[in-house]
Amino acid sequence: MRIISGKYKGRKIDGFNIDGTRPTMDRIKESIFGIIQNNIKDSIVLDLFSGSGALGLEALSNGAKEAYLVDNNNVAIKTIKSNSKGIENINIIKSDYKSYLLTTNIKYDVIFLDPPYDLNLINPSIEIIKKRNLLKPNGIIICEYENELINNYYKIKKEKKYGKTKVTIFHI
Repeated sequence: MRIISGKYKGRKIDGFNIDGTRPTMDRIKESIFGIIQNNIKDSIVLDLFSGSGALGLEALSNGAKEAYLVDNNNVAIKTIKSNSKGIENINIIKSDYKSYLLTTNIKYDVIFLDPPYDLNLINPSIEIIKKRNLLKPNGIIICEYENELINNYYKIKKEKKYGKTKVTIFHI
């Protein structure tokens, strides 16, 4: 797994062996960033359920101003720290998704939601994001999932399917 574009293009990312995580495949990541490229520059990004940190690191590589990578797995946090050596403007936070969303006062331009597929955590996450008004005007939420039925809390900007994996991008 590598950073596929931008300032850190080609940089190796570890994280295939983190228990409870499933890395975003490069072709999916490339497609997502092709769609959202105009939203990344100078943005504040939240990579919730960060795992290896691949999505947040890709955003920083493509010009995000600051990224918050959140995960509650100790191995994931250690991996994110290793993967992000030498990368500035990154905030690595060990927390479960709910505690983080209920306590942060940051408003985000881009939010990545890529939880373990079998836990169905996208809807509860978006409910808190909407209730706490954590998405800036013109902000987007990128959801990666398999079978979860996603409520339309926001307008759908784009939906795409990659085999069993679905990606939905919402905007205000």
